[in-house]
Amino acid sequence: MSDADAKPTRKPEQIRLTDHRKGLVKLERRLLLRSTLSLGALSMLAGCDLQDNDQVDKALWTMSRWNDRVQALLFRGDKLAPTYAASQITKPFPFNAFYDEFDAPDIDGAAWKLEVSGLVRDKQPWTLARLRNLPQAGQITRHICIEGWSAIGQWSGVPLKSFLQAIGADISAKYVGFKCADRYYSSLDMPTALHPQTILALDFGQEPLPTSYGYPLKVRVPTKLGFKNPKHVVAVFVTNENPGGYWEDQGYNWFSGI
Repeated sequence: MSDADAKPTRKPEQIRLTDHRKGLVKLERRLLLRSTLSLGALSMLAGCDLQDNDQVDKALWTMSRWNDRVQALLFRGDKLAPTYAASQITKPFPFNAFYDEFDAPDIDGAAWKLEVSGLVRDKQPWTLARLRNLPQAGQITRHICIEGWSAIGQWSGVPLKSFLQAIGADISAKYVGFKCADRYYSSLDMPTALHPQTILALDFGQEPLPTSYGYPLKVRVPTKLGFKNPKHVVAVFVTNENPGGYWEDQGYNWFSGI
């Protein structure tokens, strides 16, 4: 065998990223945000066999949970997301979901009721009319999608804090969870749920929410990435057990503050 045919040798502990390109692509998809796949993250994975999905997933979930804790410590309930003028609203506002726009659920608002459960005093369901009788708040804020785009929209509805007070929620609990008519689900930490800009949106612009934007109820959370803003909400619950979320349970960072 010639010198040209000889394979170079290297110590087993040495890692060449080119040897694991396919594995790293999978890692990047799991972490989703490119910035998350930092040198520090790679150093934590240096002892992992990139072909061992269980081992890698365990390391990634550990990093994700650590990120959640750091973001929660940095979160301030009195810090507001930027607001904008009506002239800056994005038109048309983009549709985004895990399905095509024509597949958005068709909900009868007259029959719709918001279910309430968990650590709350009053568990009776809420109609749209009853929600509209609560104090309303509006905002023109930016929706930031994890896919890399953003858009400015105008929403109004019931501050989630006011709703939680109305149902006698235990605000010392850790989480508020949401279930949706389109099989989506998500959850918020309690400090974010109590943030003054977190609302149960009933209107987009000056009109009731269109079907494509979440009729009859969407959670608008301008301090979070877009996937933390569930649409077509049919149930709210308060709990001390992390409810996860549709995308969060597939690898998205749970806290996802901005």
